[in-house]
Amino acid sequence: MHAFVTRRKTQVVVLLRTAALALLATLAVSGLAAGPALAADGDVAWTVRTASNSYGADRSSFSYGVNPGGLVEDAMVVANRGPVPLDLAVYAADGFTTDAGQLDLLAKDGKSVGIGAWVHAAGGSVKIQPGKSAEVPFKVTVPANATPGDYVGGIVTSLTQADTAEGINVDRRLGIRIKLRVGGELKPSLVIEDLHVGYSGSSNPFSKGDATVTYKIHNTGNATLSAQQTVSVSGPFGWLRVDAGKIASPPELLPGESRNVTVPVHGVSPALRLAATATLTPLLTDPSGSTTSLDPVHATAHGWAAPWPLLLLIVVLIVVAAGAVILARRRRVRSKAREDARVREAVEKAIRDKGQQES
Repeated sequence: MHAFVTRRKTQVVVLLRTAALALLATLAVSGLAAGPALAADGDVAWTVRTASNSYGADRSSFSYGVNPGGLVEDAMVVANRGPVPLDLAVYAADGFTTDAGQLDLLAKDGKSVGIGAWVHAAGGSVKIQPGKSAEVPFKVTVPANATPGDYVGGIVTSLTQADTAEGINVDRRLGIRIKLRVGGELKPSLVIEDLHVGYSGSSNPFSKGDATVTYKIHNTGNATLSAQQTVSVSGPFGWLRVDAGKIASPPELLPGESRNVTVPVHGVSPALRLAATATLTPLLTDPSGSTTSLDPVHATAHGWAAPWPLLLLIVVLIVVAAGAVILARRRRVRSKAREDARVREAVEKAIRDKGQQES
């Protein structure tokens, strides 16, 4: 198991057991410090695991498929590894995906409408002597009018202690993830929203630049989804296409959640008008852990990619050429004026010489 602490006046550490045997989540409640329930290395002095029963042994988390109005009875095993008795609160809370892509849980006083509202532990607390373990039964009661789809949350054990040195309370929690799929029509759906493309060129008028494609992945269905992503940028008529290369898959998004994505695309030609295309292939995981690829989703947006250095160079060349033409024209005009003056002077001189001869 892994733990982390953020030091502030209200802080908490939650450890959620997952398929990787450890899922970290931080919940906003009251602060945290070492106390009698902490092991010598500063970690929590108790452990949690799933009970071995008809649902399986050595499960890394709780996962159920239940129809509306259904009931599930299961249990969590809590073991006291410390030297003093423990009196732990036990409760459930809804989950959500953080900006860092991790599963987090609502605070105890947060408003849960799924797992946190449907899961109830027997007694709401458990007392364990040092070196002993206890099984904590709980029930998952799904309302008859529950909307079909995926719900994620966790069942949590919590110990609150006072830190007299800091003058704050400390809440340290350890829990296990619960994933529930309510029976009915499953409508998995991911959409691409707010797709934009920007371009940044080079000072070298003959080199390529970089495009930046941004968009939002929105889970508008009722199933938890991840996705494979591809992004490409091209010029008019699909010319000069450049692919972004491998893009990391986003974390699983719960129904209703969204995530902003920024993808750099290098080596893009400044083709005046760019077209950016993003493609998502949704990935649906069933309760058994099998993943299915769904039909791809596409979106395209356009943006300008003017080759300003090249255009500036062209303008400069045009100005230079125009200046050369104007200068040559002026030289021809001045040359013609000088020639005309020379001819006039020659004619006038000839007339004067003829007059003098006649006189």
